[in-house]
Amino acid sequence: MKLGELIQALPFISLTTESEEIEITAIHTDSRRVTPGSLFTCIEGFQTDGHLYVQDAIEKGAKVIIAEKRVKSTVPVIYVNNSVRALAIIVNTFYDYPSTKLPLIGITGTNGKTTVSYLLDALYNHFGKKTGVIGTIHNKVGDRYSATSNTTPDALILQQLFHDMQNSRVEQVIMEVSSHGLDLGRVYGCDFDTVIFTNLTQDHLDYHKSEENYFFAKSQLFSRLGNTYDGRRKFSVINADDHYAETLKKTSAFPIVTYGIEREADVMAYDIELLPGRTIFQLKTPVGTVKITSRLTGKFNIYNMLAAGSAALVNGIPLHIIKDTFEVVPPIPGRFETVDFGQPFGIIVDYAHTPHAVKNILETCKEIKTGKLYCVLGCGGDRDPEKRPLMAQEAIKHADYAIFTSDNPRTEDPRAILDDMVQIFDGHVHNYEVIIDRLTAIEKAMSAAEAGDLVVIAGKGHETYQEINGRKYPFDDRVVAKNAFLNKEF
Repeated sequence: MKLGELIQALPFISLTTESEEIEITAIHTDSRRVTPGSLFTCIEGFQTDGHLYVQDAIEKGAKVIIAEKRVKSTVPVIYVNNSVRALAIIVNTFYDYPSTKLPLIGITGTNGKTTVSYLLDALYNHFGKKTGVIGTIHNKVGDRYSATSNTTPDALILQQLFHDMQNSRVEQVIMEVSSHGLDLGRVYGCDFDTVIFTNLTQDHLDYHKSEENYFFAKSQLFSRLGNTYDGRRKFSVINADDHYAETLKKTSAFPIVTYGIEREADVMAYDIELLPGRTIFQLKTPVGTVKITSRLTGKFNIYNMLAAGSAALVNGIPLHIIKDTFEVVPPIPGRFETVDFGQPFGIIVDYAHTPHAVKNILETCKEIKTGKLYCVLGCGGDRDPEKRPLMAQEAIKHADYAIFTSDNPRTEDPRAILDDMVQIFDGHVHNYEVIIDRLTAIEKAMSAAEAGDLVVIAGKGHETYQEINGRKYPFDDRVVAKNAFLNKEF
């Protein structure tokens, strides 16, 4: 594509006739990936600044540079006020606005995004649709899977994914949208058709600084649906039981569908039975009521099914497909995942990394356990430190015994993280201990548990690594628990 055509939407940019005719063959933000004929966009991130790598990009064949700070260059430089916004516009133009040609569902909220995305993927597949998924665990284009480093990729990767999905004839895209992704402009240029709000509880205050800022970031997904009624069906799906529901409704100009358990909503669950290994409830909708018997456990998973079911209904998936799907869909990896290798006690691995999520998991476990409840829990480094003691409080409140340990300490001292977790306890709290090494902590839980007990290993869920001082080491809670039980003499 010619450079002049590529940047036509950017204001106050003038090019020479010669520059306008430069042929751009690719767009990159990582100088290591630059190929001959590329346009290199300098993005200032948390760990590095693309402006420092202009010469590297030129040496690899970059023909044009986009920058917001002065740089030395032997090729044309286009200066903009905001490189992230400029990138979103340019990359959308380059790939011919792919998200406008794909039905796109966005899911935001503190907890439940991944489970809702899995449920929607299963629903659309059961309905005979080819799907694309962008999320925490992986990216998926039809039957092809790829790794992901962020819940919500940046604009360049997103538009490349959408372009790939369009070429692969994907019929429905389902995307987790994080508050960071919204606040940092990663979803600029994404044309959503249906957006879902799961809930909002304390998380990411290290970044957002306040709950109000955190909510504002989430609310942007709903306001970005737009204000014009041009014939495209667009919907906002909102958890009526969340305390931000009424405020969030005001941010969307499009039809709102609510779901819930406690408050009156369009889609509701009642006659709920929470049982070991299954959940039973009546699903009431504007088009009928059906009984659901699901392998997903816990009240929080009912909310996830309500969210996915509501979005599916307004987009034309019949109620019987929703019932059939919910009754056969397996547990999601790392989300209240049962680990069974013949041990006489239960093991649950879960991604719970907020106070609310820890509470939800342990409350559910209390209802299904027959013996003692153990909880192995850590808090991530370089993340909101204010939630650490709150997570620990939930653990000692609901578990019979808690073992606090490392999660992904990243660049922090694991001992300092654990000190934050237990700082509020006094000498009257005795149902916990601190074991810095996560493997040793899991071994201790395996050693302590007896027949009928239940062990919850929380915080990492699906992750297969532990990040320490910038390096990722192989570590899978499920594998470690199995090896700890099978290889150790108790």
